[in-house]
Amino acid sequence: MKIEVILTPAELPALAKRDLRDVACVVLDVLRATSTFVTALHHGAKAIVPVSEIAEALAIRKKQPDVLLGGERDGVRIRAAQTGGGDFDLGNSPREYTPEKVRGRTIVSTTTNGTRALRACTGAKAVLAASFLNLTATAKFIQKLQPAQVLLVCAGTRENTALEDVLAAGAMCEMLAGEFSDSAETARRAFSQAKSDLAAAVRTSENAQRLLAIPELRDDVSFCLQHDKYPLVVQMDDDGVIRSR
Repeated sequence: MKIEVILTPAELPALAKRDLRDVACVVLDVLRATSTFVTALHHGAKAIVPVSEIAEALAIRKKQPDVLLGGERDGVRIRAAQTGGGDFDLGNSPREYTPEKVRGRTIVSTTTNGTRALRACTGAKAVLAASFLNLTATAKFIQKLQPAQVLLVCAGTRENTALEDVLAAGAMCEMLAGEFSDSAETARRAFSQAKSDLAAAVRTSENAQRLLAIPELRDDVSFCLQHDKYPLVVQMDDDGVIRSR
């Protein structure tokens, strides 16, 4: 397998011009979208529908009143002032997505970068959502699938690199055998240097600093850095809906 890492979301538009039919894409948005999706599905959510815009989520809710609306802008839950109506049911903290709230429910989610990264991978052989929470399960799935190429997609921050996503990509590179691109080797080396104290490394990142400054969200950082808390594979199907495998 050839293994490549997309280090910044600025690279996402180029995916539309690539033939992804033999590519397994793994989207990593550690803080916090993919960590939240993995947690929600582990806790019994039926499915997650990722959308790019608030208006898309509201339109689905109008047709399907039973769905839950989840997501964030600038890290915090989407509020009535942004919807022209009510608050979203959930934010983007994985700790909110408890079994009591999400079991059996479909969640429509819009986040700043994570949902955009997932949708950019449409047409790939497989589109997986991963984080530190389900890293080994995802790597084992890829090893069984044996695609011609693996593309680890770091969702990033705005148009910039997110350190925590690169470190997760590097951790996955350590689990996979194949031909590494320069970007994959960069991520692998970054993780190798940081893994002895991953929490300390991530605390310096822009996303972590933002979350740590918000008292009700600061615990998300340590939560999202737990290794293999949930042994499940999370995949976006051809219909654009995310489900557990």
